[in-house]
Amino acid sequence: MDGVVVITGPAQGMGREVAKILDQKGYAVAGFDVDGEGLESLKGEMRQPERHHLVTMDITDRQGIKAFSRDVLERYGKVDTVLSNVGIGFFGPFEEIDLEAALKCLEINVIGAAAVFQAFIPSMRERGRGKLVAMSSLVGQIPFPFESVYTASKFALEGLILAFRYEVEPFGIRTAIIEPAQVSTGFAAKIHKLPPEGSPYRERVKRFIDRDNELIRTAPDPVQAARMVVKVVEAEKPPLFTRFSFRDSFFITINKWLPTRVRDAILVDFMRIKER
Repeated sequence: MDGVVVITGPAQGMGREVAKILDQKGYAVAGFDVDGEGLESLKGEMRQPERHHLVTMDITDRQGIKAFSRDVLERYGKVDTVLSNVGIGFFGPFEEIDLEAALKCLEINVIGAAAVFQAFIPSMRERGRGKLVAMSSLVGQIPFPFESVYTASKFALEGLILAFRYEVEPFGIRTAIIEPAQVSTGFAAKIHKLPPEGSPYRERVKRFIDRDNELIRTAPDPVQAARMVVKVVEAEKPPLFTRFSFRDSFFITINKWLPTRVRDAILVDFMRIKER
């Protein structure tokens, strides 16, 4: 296999498992992550660590991303697929959130992905082929309470891709959006925090967190999720949207077709946050 795949955020979780599977399949993996120790331990788990190009860098480093793309193209001569996997969560009642912190979420989840895609589109356009794959979320289609900023970031990411795909497809560049609901990692635990005592939202937020934790326990683990992601990476013509389960697809379908009042009732009941 002589394919070259760029992955952002391969140091932990699903991105790490994707990198390991691609390594086993003989792909060259080029990636960066802010977690340098995680990258070093990843190299130790790879069969062919010398084949890969893994560097420590922050997704907000615009000039660093440009330099990274130049280094990757100089080393491999091409990139077949770019998987934008970096993302951070953001949780809390909208009334109480820190908007400065919200800006960081939007910067990483939207502009970070945009910067990586933009850096590799020119070489793909010149070759007349390539794939741009974005890790989005179910909330990129269905807005969830207490995740307003995260929801906004995923709506923006999907809108970005759905718009620019018309621009790049004539050059043979395919686009794909992956929309998992939950993956059984520590991603949610890092952001799930109860509002302070006295918050009017505290009791409903607690019920939401408890329900989300239930769903996470039955969600695909990082290895299972990574296998599904690799199928998209390897597909000659990947579907525009990929979901990990029938339930995810079902919720997105009813969200599009049911009256707002009905779908809202289903959501608040499913997440057990109906006002008591």
